[in-house]
Amino acid sequence: MDRDELAAWLRLIETPQVGRESARKLLAAFGSPQAVLAAPIAARKEVVSATAATVLAQEPDAVAALVDTTVSWLATATDDAPRQVLTLGDPSYPSLLLETADPPLLLYLQGNASLLHAQSVAVVGSRNPTPQGRENARAFSAHLSQAGLTIVSGLALGIDGAAHEGGLSGAGRTIAVIGTGLDRVYPRRHLELAHRISAEGLMLSEYSLGTPPLPPNFPMRNRIIAGLTRGTLVVEAALQSGSLITARLASEAGRDVFAIPGSIHSPQSRGCHALIKQGAKLVETGQDVLEELPSFRPPSPDSAKPPPDEESNDPLLQALGFDPVTLDALVARTGWPAALLNTRLLELEMEGQVARLPGQLFQRVSTG
Repeated sequence: MDRDELAAWLRLIETPQVGRESARKLLAAFGSPQAVLAAPIAARKEVVSATAATVLAQEPDAVAALVDTTVSWLATATDDAPRQVLTLGDPSYPSLLLETADPPLLLYLQGNASLLHAQSVAVVGSRNPTPQGRENARAFSAHLSQAGLTIVSGLALGIDGAAHEGGLSGAGRTIAVIGTGLDRVYPRRHLELAHRISAEGLMLSEYSLGTPPLPPNFPMRNRIIAGLTRGTLVVEAALQSGSLITARLASEAGRDVFAIPGSIHSPQSRGCHALIKQGAKLVETGQDVLEELPSFRPPSPDSAKPPPDEESNDPLLQALGFDPVTLDALVARTGWPAALLNTRLLELEMEGQVARLPGQLFQRVSTG
């Protein structure tokens, strides 16, 4: 894309009071951003509102500066993390996303753009997961990536971050769809992870360079996460979680929705249980997801065997079960004194088999 074409796209998209819907109508009517801008105001008024038709007659100062910034950003890409701006009409635009109700008009890319055309699954969930939820996100994503699926998520804290880490461990790699410009990383805690994804996977945004982490952007980016993928796996989610928005959008687009069940006592499981009641597929292993995707050959049976700690004969692990539990409850279940329990729980915590939760609760962690 040359500078003039880029400038026309940015002017169409970034001019205030135009909006995505009006921009899409104008493109459908005139064929290209350049043709839209060259058309008389009267002609544009036949397609969109008088306000939208009129404001396009004058380029905002901010758009001219944004063109310079974007051209400079593209020019300073490295071989390890190539950069690209992909338009809605480009032959390389991902076909699954193009089928959705509101595909982005521009996509900013940094990394391996070929992943846009890979078979992929979204893995999403709570920003404040339980230790087991975080481990499930990592393990499921690793299993699916090793089978060849690209893992798509939103770079948020919690489940998203664990999903990206799991995705990077396999051949499928990962795509991070973010709610800021690609020249920013949010949250900052994921700066190193974002750099790794740029080098080994793909960073993607519909937002122009310099866009800060505005709250409305994150629900909007969820439609891209759902639209890029063949299905969405929700690992943990409260009833008001943004992950349920992603699941709803996936369902509306005719894609599969998967959910991992959890404890009936955990608020972070209620969103998944609600999805299952609504028809989402209950999954217990990555293999369950793969079996819903017939183009994938199931991995060997060994890859789906139960995690080692599920086979453990340790009496304390058996007493813990998989729900959060208090020390008093463990005393009642085992008959052990509290001092001995505390010592053994600390040993299991150091081994990564038990997590200590807020409220003096303990939870067994599966690491399969």
